[in-house]
This record gives sequence, structure tokens and C-alpha cells, in this order.
Amino acid sequence: QVQLVESGGGLVQAGGSLRLSCAGSGRTFSMYAMGWFRQAPGKEREFLAAFNWRDGTTYYADSVKGRFTISRDNAKTTMYLQMNSLKPEDTAVYYCAADSTGWGLLTARARYNYWGQGTQVTVSS
Repeated sequence: QVQLVESGGGLVQAGGSLRLSCAGSGRTFSMYAMGWFRQAPGKEREFLAAFNWRDGTTYYADSVKGRFTISRDNAKTTMYLQMNSLKPEDTAVYYCAADSTGWGLLTARARYNYWGQGTQVTVSS
């Protein structure tokens, strides 16, 4: 079992920055992938960024490439999402997720079988 807890969300003005954290407990070291998604009201949950947890390769959605950076600590128990140049359209609930199966596209929501509770990010114009 893996438990994920996000933190770091809040209210920020457009152009500002936030750093989200995802603290994992349990068998995080055995995960195949960990990633960040977001969901705005009335929209589908959207892939943002992910790690191949085994070799450290990172992947980004085009919508956030160059603005968001995913990272992790050396113990591989905490993952971060640094978000810069935030826009009002980045307003959403942000979720971290973990995959213990290794099956499917790393960018696909269906791949991930563990999810955090989410943290709200609101960007004001």
C-alpha cells in the first residue's frame, strides 16, 4: 500500500509561483511511475508531468513544458512540482499519483492506481 499527501496549494496572482509537494508513505520505492495531474471544474483530469520512478526520466504535457518542473528527493519518498509563470487557466485541483503496475501509457490517468486527496491552486488575474 502507498499513501500520498499533497500540500503547497493556495492562492497566487498571475505570473507568480507555487511549489507543490507530494509526500509518499509505504512502498514508494517500488513504484514504476509517479506523476501530477490536475482537474478544473467541469473538465477532465489532465496529465501534467511524471517520472519514470525507476530511472528518473521525466515527461511533461505541452501545456506546462517550460513553466512547470517535476523533481523528487534522493530518498524517493517526496515528489515536487515547481510551477512558475502561473496563469488563471492553471486554476484547478492538483493531484499526485503513483503507479505500481508498470502497465500503460505513463501520461494516462488509467495507469495510476494510487492518488492523493488533491490540493487547490487558484490563480487570480
